[in-house]
Amino acid sequence: MNPEIITLPRHGLNWATTLIMAAFHAGAIAALFFFSWKVFFATVFLYWMCTGLGISLGYHRLHTHRSYVVPKPLEYFFAICGTTTLEGGPISWVATHRVHHQNSDKPGDPHSPRDGAWWAHVGWLLWGETMHNNTRVMSKYAPDLAKDRFYVWLNNYHWVPLVAMSGILYAIGGLPLLLWGTFVRVVFGLHATWLVNSATHLWGRRRFNTRDDSRNNWWVALITFGEGWHNNHHAHPTSARHGLAWYEFDPSWITLKVLKFFGIARAVRVAKLTTAVAEREAA
Repeated sequence: MNPEIITLPRHGLNWATTLIMAAFHAGAIAALFFFSWKVFFATVFLYWMCTGLGISLGYHRLHTHRSYVVPKPLEYFFAICGTTTLEGGPISWVATHRVHHQNSDKPGDPHSPRDGAWWAHVGWLLWGETMHNNTRVMSKYAPDLAKDRFYVWLNNYHWVPLVAMSGILYAIGGLPLLLWGTFVRVVFGLHATWLVNSATHLWGRRRFNTRDDSRNNWWVALITFGEGWHNNHHAHPTSARHGLAWYEFDPSWITLKVLKFFGIARAVRVAKLTTAVAEREAA
């Protein structure tokens, strides 16, 4: 496997990505002039649905690491939610993240802070020659998803659900709901996800002596539905539970426990703190 095919440094900006990001940030700033509590709480709900279900539970814990199993329609729904975050299609997202785990903080890692904090946060998208729109190339790293025709279609047309959702939001709540429900939500979600790539490899505690720089960062965990417990995750990548200690708030794990209680989720993989680690932390 040659991970360098996913992201290759280049000298110029990726202008298409840069202009799209700039437009969304401009829309998020404009939204501040259209604030109301009604659109704010609607945005919070959409953020949970799109980033919480789509990225944390979907793209990450389900599609990438196969930490649990749910019925196919729900698995597809999580993937559709993931596309509404402007983070690409499921095959591309999964492929990039799997390469990150294989080469974490080593040559070939698409977004390591060892190449610079700004690079890890967003530079790799703006200045990297990304292959996110090349389903054929990315399928090499996510062959399980590439076998499913729905995921291939969704990866090729990952922009469709976001455009459709934006149209619905405008029809329901006009410009204020569009600006908040799409632009603010997407921008906040992007930076929250990017902080997992950057901040959780720079700041926080290291419970496990992993071969990378991953750390547990509580404030990143708060805004990413538990993804900030990154050192736990890198030590146990297939665990559906990231917050391993009782005080490590992991909303996605709580949601998954509810799904398991009702028999919707099964084959849930869970890592547990060893007695030695627990005793060391209690000391």
